[in-house]
Amino acid sequence: MPLQDVKVIIDIKKPSSLIGLGTPLILASKTGTQTYKEYFDLDAVKKDFTEATDAYKLAKQVFDQGDYRPHKVAIATYDLAATPTAINPVDALEKYYYNDWYFVMLDTGVVADYKAISDVVEAKAIKIAAHMVDDPADYLTIKAESYDRTIIFYHDNLDELPHAALIGSVGSKPVGSVTWKFKTLKFVKPHDVSTTEVNDVHTNGAIAYVNKAGINQTSEGIVVSGEFIDVIHGKDWVKLNIEQQVQYLLSTSDKIPYTDAGIALIEGAVKTVLEIAGQNGIIASDDSGNYMYSINALGRNEVLASDRAARKYNGLSFTFDLAGAIHEATIYGEIVI
Repeated sequence: MPLQDVKVIIDIKKPSSLIGLGTPLILASKTGTQTYKEYFDLDAVKKDFTEATDAYKLAKQVFDQGDYRPHKVAIATYDLAATPTAINPVDALEKYYYNDWYFVMLDTGVVADYKAISDVVEAKAIKIAAHMVDDPADYLTIKAESYDRTIIFYHDNLDELPHAALIGSVGSKPVGSVTWKFKTLKFVKPHDVSTTEVNDVHTNGAIAYVNKAGINQTSEGIVVSGEFIDVIHGKDWVKLNIEQQVQYLLSTSDKIPYTDAGIALIEGAVKTVLEIAGQNGIIASDDSGNYMYSINALGRNEVLASDRAARKYNGLSFTFDLAGAIHEATIYGEIVI
């Protein structure tokens, strides 16, 4: 884990830019010393990976998506033939997990490799893995794990790298401002699938690229478990930004006193993040335009004496209503004769 004094835990409860989270990490096979490097354009990538490599092709598909593409791509290398000990993709993922990236893709692999990567991401409960498959049996196998943090893109032409195009197109837009459904991707052709096939894809936690009403677009915006990608993305945005803002407050203050006034400073930092989350579209607003969140901060006298003695404050909690998005509509009308 990175060094930190602040931990935020968020549970998604269902009754019925500070930090941007769009940078992809490519796990790439390369002979030699293991490296992690960030690239800001394709010319830089080409110096380390030829145009024939999967790593270059993935980076190109990300960078080719237009104005909202990530401003950088990270690449971590692995070497299955390294001696005396092989370095596999999971080794690279574990080593660089807390570097500045959010979406992870493997340059090439099979379902077992995808599951190994997704297992790591799921266990750490932060960030998202993205894989592509062209066989329904593959997404069925992955569905059995019910991952909350894995995107599976089902497509008939894997050379088009649709998962990289999706991340490049949507991942760096302000978190909360966009749903991942209905998105048109550059350099990806629609998959000719029937309604029945698309329904099966969605039921099993994957997404496809289709043509609706003459527009090429992503068929859904879900992770394997069926949760929406923007919900997971938004949850992580809130968590990481609160951690960052409260950590910054603690680190740049001479002292935050263990008083109601000191606690109010922490509460204020949390409120700032939740307000921005509302502005970005993560948190819903009521009829009066107020963002629908609440913060509960225990006062000094309500905190355990042992916590005060240890200089630990665990008395702040918050809830908020997700803004969500409209993905389907049924419209009724009548004709008067």
